[in-house]
Amino acid sequence: MTKQEAKIRIEKLKKEINHHRYLYHVLDKQEISEEALDSLKHELYQLEQRFPEFITLDSPTQRIGSKPLDEFKKVKHQVLQWSFNDAFDPEEMKEFDERIKKQLGKLVNLKSVDYVCELKIDGLHVVLTYRKGIFVLGATRGDGKIGEDVTQNLKTIESIPLGLEKPVDVIVEGEVWMAKRVFEALNKEREKRGEPLLANPRNAAAGAIRQLDSKITAERKLDCFIYDLSSSSIGIPSTQEKELEILKSLGFKINQHYQYCSNIEEVIKFWKKWKNKKETQDYWIDGIVVKVNNRYFQESLGYTGKAPRWAIAFKFPGEEAVTIVRDIQVQIGRTGALTPVAHLKPVRIAGTVISRATLHNEDEIKRLGIRIGDTVIVQKAGDVIPDIVRVLPKLRTGKEKKFYMPNKCPICNTKTERKPGEAATYCTNLNCFAQEREKMTHFVSKKAFDIEGMGEKIVIQLINEGLISRPVDIFNLKQGDLEPLERFAEKSAKNLIEAIEKSKKISLAKFIFALGIRYVGEETALLLADFVASRIQK
Repeated sequence: MTKQEAKIRIEKLKKEINHHRYLYHVLDKQEISEEALDSLKHELYQLEQRFPEFITLDSPTQRIGSKPLDEFKKVKHQVLQWSFNDAFDPEEMKEFDERIKKQLGKLVNLKSVDYVCELKIDGLHVVLTYRKGIFVLGATRGDGKIGEDVTQNLKTIESIPLGLEKPVDVIVEGEVWMAKRVFEALNKEREKRGEPLLANPRNAAAGAIRQLDSKITAERKLDCFIYDLSSSSIGIPSTQEKELEILKSLGFKINQHYQYCSNIEEVIKFWKKWKNKKETQDYWIDGIVVKVNNRYFQESLGYTGKAPRWAIAFKFPGEEAVTIVRDIQVQIGRTGALTPVAHLKPVRIAGTVISRATLHNEDEIKRLGIRIGDTVIVQKAGDVIPDIVRVLPKLRTGKEKKFYMPNKCPICNTKTERKPGEAATYCTNLNCFAQEREKMTHFVSKKAFDIEGMGEKIVIQLINEGLISRPVDIFNLKQGDLEPLERFAEKSAKNLIEAIEKSKKISLAKFIFALGIRYVGEETALLLADFVASRIQK
């Protein structure tokens, strides 16, 4: 075979293999057997070995890398990644609709707003970049600005095209997920080998994407739905509905169960339908995502600090289980607020074992009428912190004990105080160890300075050793300070010092958030940073 003949044959094989990949993994159809498809792939591989100059990034043979990575590289997103605000009942959705109409009413006279509803797949958010139609970068969401480069692992997912139907530049977003049947089969194999079982398909998918060896990722048989066109050289369509159609035409796998809704009542009807039939699919669904259909309206509505105003996650009711309150203990936050936490008899809900639930404050405990020893109903919805929603008083034995908010801080023994008009009780000692610990842990957390390897245990250790007492002390640490400590050796000490050095480059918004100012969360920090930037520009 001549070089020219090989080139032509390779191109034909790639096109044929990709055709059958699309049929099977995107459209769920099959024209030839898996054995025949494997035979085509084998021939392609053999030809590429003989003529390596014809190997391209979009070749089916490039789905699994040969060499495991040492670590994942950080990548900066070209398009900011947002999260959604949540709604949990129809009344909240009607309020969302009213806010939309009120804001848009400044532009146009509207009686109703039309929406597109999509199933909210419970998986791992990914961002895919294509240049001239070729898949060149895949990243995790990370903190919305910086993610991890997991390109090689995403290439193992057959439903993600390595080459598009058109040679366009696009950035798309989607959700990687593991089928329930794949998850169950994987856990059966792990059980046979005596390995710990995976908690749920969502965690299993996330863990698979973060494997340094892409061959292990390939064995997990992941799938992916694409739902958002973030950037495109051919422009962004005028509606959300058209956007999904374009994604499909480019060769992406989209979830077919989306629906156009002309008003909020139709949205609620769609939510009720899928609330009752969510178990019929082979993937986890924890709600629906509701988006304003009109692109011009989306742009007019804009964003808050962390979420679009034109979209919301309409969650299904959380899964519930019955358990027993073994104790109620108080945690001290960085602002000194005392938060009562129920310690529960462990119970499995939504694929995870729950042993704690927040009780928020003294008023919430009184509202529930909860006592230590009570039998309670616990609810968990997706990643939301578990809540106790109801006490079952008829199951009381008489041994239950009432809980009283302590009048002294359980850490520093200083008097606590609840100011008029506030729900929270506070420790009045500004130098309370618990507050200092929480402030320091907050300061180094992922959404603040993001110092990798410096979790709560390390923070406590460094405070106890007298190495840090204020956040600024972190930046004065030397490798020699850490090496003698338990949990540290030369390499781990060096890694932490390097992580501290790396963290010094930080955005103003993250810096403000890191300070732990009362009432200043992520969104307020972003607004303050934007305000400062605008004043400097003037």
